[in-house]
Amino acid sequence: QLQLVESGGGLVQSGGSLRLSCVNSRFTLDYYAIGWFRQAPGKEREGVSCISHSGDTTNYADSVKGRFTISRDNAKKTVDLQMNSLKPEDTAVYYCAAAPGGMVGPYDYWGQGTQVTVSS
Repeated sequence: QLQLVESGGGLVQSGGSLRLSCVNSRFTLDYYAIGWFRQAPGKEREGVSCISHSGDTTNYADSVKGRFTISRDNAKKTVDLQMNSLKPEDTAVYYCAAAPGGMVGPYDYWGQGTQVTVSS
């Protein structure tokens, strides 16, 4: 069973930065596309960014393009999400998830989430 753990969330002022990490300590992530998702209170979960198993292909939601960068280090079994120029509307619980079949999913394995709060 793939177990993902997110870290790096916190409280930051508008315009600040955070770096989220998604770690799988037990098995390799080499064969999985990884996605970052977020869910704000009262809103549906939305996709933020995803990266192919090799790291060659990445996608971003329009709302975060140019501000967020996804990267992976398969040797370290981690996938990071660098978030710059944060806005209050980025406030949400952020989840990472793994898809064995590719970036389009389905995402079968999920972490427990990490809270990101951006103050204005």
